Amino acid sequence: MPTVSETLRRPDGTISYDDAGGAGTLVIAAPGMGDLRQVYRHFIPEAAKRGLRVVTMDLRGMGESSVDWPDYSDAAIGSDMLALAQHLAGGPAFLVGNSLTASSAVIAAVEDPSAVAGLVLIGPFARDVPVPGWQKLLFRMTLSPPWGKGAWVSYYRKQMYPGDKPPDHDDYVGQLKANLSEPGRYKAFHSLAFNSHAESESRLERVECPVLVIMGTADPDFPDPEAEARSLTEILGGEMSLIDGAGHYPQAQAPEQVADAIASFVAGTG
Repeated sequence: MPTVSETLRRPDGTISYDDAGGAGTLVIAAPGMGDLRQVYRHFIPEAAKRGLRVVTMDLRGMGESSVDWPDYSDAAIGSDMLALAQHLAGGPAFLVGNSLTASSAVIAAVEDPSAVAGLVLIGPFARDVPVPGWQKLLFRMTLSPPWGKGAWVSYYRKQMYPGDKPPDHDDYVGQLKANLSEPGRYKAFHSLAFNSHAESESRLERVECPVLVIMGTADPDFPDPEAEARSLTEILGGEMSLIDGAGHYPQAQAPEQVADAIASFVAGTG
């Protein structure tokens, strides 16, 4: 089923999104930091086969969304997710957050419970993961101009997809590099890269909707991916699905398994 690209107007800019259409349950999926909505490109057809209507959105400043936003916080992105759900008028939506947008999804669910039917948190940074001070400094230095863009693209290509990569991985990374080279994009990415997830962490125990945590067992962003997934699942009183051998983006590496997990979760909440 072909997607239809659309634009959502917000007070300070525009958010681009693709709507796969159909009469299925509405699932709104946001990418992670420095990524594009096309990270769900292999997941969308698998989800459609399982009766889901998937809408994928770009983050503020990324993809085809506008640049120069005054606020790139997790809460601001969460407000975009809620605004898109309201705009689509498809009833309460399932929000899918990957990496930092897991925090945005959590905030959105607490902000407007009536708009959110459930949360799917993939490779989730739903709270601040403790890291040594020197590591934080190194991360900030690595992403600083003028070398930061190249460093991020190289890390994304080589480290974030351990094991089997999508067949079009290099082409996709090329698209990501080209997008970050557009005026204003890297500045937006740099703002997103240092978001605190403290607001999401403070709201975890206030989430009332069903939650599914999906984690790749080889996710390089966590010292112990399975332990983080289990801990977060316990706090949220949710369900967990581990994708063996996948990294930070299992929706691209193992789209069939992720689609199965989400479709089963959605069906179980009905």
